[in-house]
Amino acid sequence: MLHPLKKRAAVLLSISTAVAAATALASPVTAAPAAPAAPAPAKAALRWTDCATPRYPTLQCASLKVPLDHARPTGRQIALALTRVPHTAATSQGPLLVNPGGPGGSGRTLAGFIASALPKDVAAQYDVIGFDPRGVGKSEPALDCGAGHFKPVRPDSVPRDEATEQANLDRVRTFAESCQAKYADVLPHIDTVSAARDIEVLRGALAAERISYFGYSYGTYLGAVYAKLHPGRVHRLVLDSVVDPGGVWYEDNLSQDRAFDARHKAFLAWVATHDGTYRLGTDPERVEERWYAMREALRETPAGGKVGPAELEDTFMPGGYFNGYWPNLAEAFAAYAVKADPKPLVAAYERFGAVEPSAGNGYSVYTAVQCRDSAWPKDWNQWRADMWRTHAEAPFMTWNNAWYNAPCAFWPTEPLQAPDVTNADLPPALLLQATEDAATPFGGALSMREKLKGSALVVEEGGGNHGISLSGNKCLDEKVSAYLKTGKAADATCPAQAAPKPTAATRAVPPSAGGAALHGLLGFRG
Repeated sequence: MLHPLKKRAAVLLSISTAVAAATALASPVTAAPAAPAAPAPAKAALRWTDCATPRYPTLQCASLKVPLDHARPTGRQIALALTRVPHTAATSQGPLLVNPGGPGGSGRTLAGFIASALPKDVAAQYDVIGFDPRGVGKSEPALDCGAGHFKPVRPDSVPRDEATEQANLDRVRTFAESCQAKYADVLPHIDTVSAARDIEVLRGALAAERISYFGYSYGTYLGAVYAKLHPGRVHRLVLDSVVDPGGVWYEDNLSQDRAFDARHKAFLAWVATHDGTYRLGTDPERVEERWYAMREALRETPAGGKVGPAELEDTFMPGGYFNGYWPNLAEAFAAYAVKADPKPLVAAYERFGAVEPSAGNGYSVYTAVQCRDSAWPKDWNQWRADMWRTHAEAPFMTWNNAWYNAPCAFWPTEPLQAPDVTNADLPPALLLQATEDAATPFGGALSMREKLKGSALVVEEGGGNHGISLSGNKCLDEKVSAYLKTGKAADATCPAQAAPKPTAATRAVPPSAGGAALHGLLGFRG
């Protein structure tokens, strides 16, 4: 749900001109069309070519043309970049499409990961297919709306005064305007329903009667939308770390703010239990006070000229996705707060928070999809009131997340109406969810299970990571493997993996939680 920048990135107005600008951009909500206006033209067989890597020696690549506008299937075509690890078993269960979330996440590498992470006898039964959704990565055209949007040092995310609020508003409005200037003809077609229809074109190009689908995070919503449009074409459906389909997307982000605050407190409590290593105190509340004192100090003097309060939040947010990062983050925190040494904090920012040059693509697609998928408030006064209310109980990232999504207040395309994914026509689906997940809070999985009749929910009790299968939890992985083999699933509970241990190697991601490889692919904000 939140965006998948590998190194991530990132509302409010008391000034009447900005309120007026937001109001002027308000537009009626339109429903996504229920079906293409005409049948899609026949597709030529995909031409797979070798694109092996040392890690994935059987990987193949292809490109697929799909309509930009599915209501005009013979009109302008765009290209999707695909990867495949072919099945090796004598009998195949067909394609297994995989998606890492986002929106905006590239799925090409995920195919090789999932094919190698599944037991060999399970992976052998599937052609594991990765794809970059429309606008993403190697697909064409690939969006990149605003170079330098996350360049440090940004204004403080918490707008304590009118000038800070206005500076942040100027940033997000400029991003929205840049997207419109560059991609006015494309933006009306960057949305989840269009991406789901692309999957149906891909199914036809694969000459498959049915497909299986394995999605993480936002990928769970994309899979549920595809299943709603084409329930008879679904063979298996695995949804890991499940988006609440009833909150797309404004309400889901507010829910995230509260869940990330709780997860940040869990990190600080973990730091307190290891006072012998970090020397930040044994009382979690005292450790939290020191973290916010660090944030306040960075307002005055950004670490290394790069890490101010907004960048600090960017740096520590990945700890809400994967607790394997906690030792690195704790060392950086301790070095700054105890030893007055900012260098490890700057290094942690460069690793976890700084935006890679290619990351503008992922954020651009994230914004385009979320802003188009459903209506967002256009009155900045509503944003301001909602954010301050949420910030009062969840200060860790409420405002940071608000500015991340705030281009939607100024977005140029009319919003669609999010489809109801309620579905009684599917084979049983398998849902997996950690109880303490911050990016997709637990209630979303309960909501999705209600909507997908006959689905089963496997709960990681006490787990807080985002993306929990194929990341080292044997109980969960066995449930996924059995389901992909047989199609049978039942509600179950698995214990969470142990918390990580402190490590002396600041730059080493400890393997304690087992999910470093997966989380490198899922990224953050995803």
